[in-house]
Amino acid sequence: MSTPSSYFEGMYRESADPWHLAERWYERRKYDLTVASLPRRRYRRALEPACSVGELTLRLAERCDEVLACDRVESAVATAVARTSHLPQVTVRQLTLPQEWPPGTFDLIVLSEVLYYFDRDTLDDILRRTASALEPGGTLITVHWNHPVAEHLWTGDELAGVLASVPGLALLADHREDDFVLQTFGRANPDGCPPASPAADEGLV
Repeated sequence: MSTPSSYFEGMYRESADPWHLAERWYERRKYDLTVASLPRRRYRRALEPACSVGELTLRLAERCDEVLACDRVESAVATAVARTSHLPQVTVRQLTLPQEWPPGTFDLIVLSEVLYYFDRDTLDDILRRTASALEPGGTLITVHWNHPVAEHLWTGDELAGVLASVPGLALLADHREDDFVLQTFGRANPDGCPPASPAADEGLV
């Protein structure tokens, strides 16, 4: 079964930032690598599920005209709202995915440290919704801890194997370290071709 909501609620009762996302160099470096892995300079509309306290949200806002960030825990949403209140392009909502999947499409979806909490059926549902909501030519970024954790049903390497089988997504970049797996995917264009690389997009190749 997927990790229950009570686990997350308990974590945030003990601390406003239970994973110390705003403090640890490990997290800051990982977020910077995540944003650096975006193949396009600018995005129109981004979706960031499981935004927690909004640390990655702040970085995404620099590259996006609009960011919809969401989390299932009310206190985490409140912290993220406060931290992004100066950014008019950011909206933070309390949503439980996949049941409350937001409407519309996105040219960027970021699934960071979230997929390993879901059982296989729920994971497949989320990935189907992700592929459907991602616009042709759009970007999907996935980043996941790669060590066993009692509350995690998957490691980063295991999730990479699942993601490889999602129809319509082409792997554009694969960054692996001992601690995490970061992958960039592109949704196929209407003609079936993968999105152009950054170099090709600027006419260098």
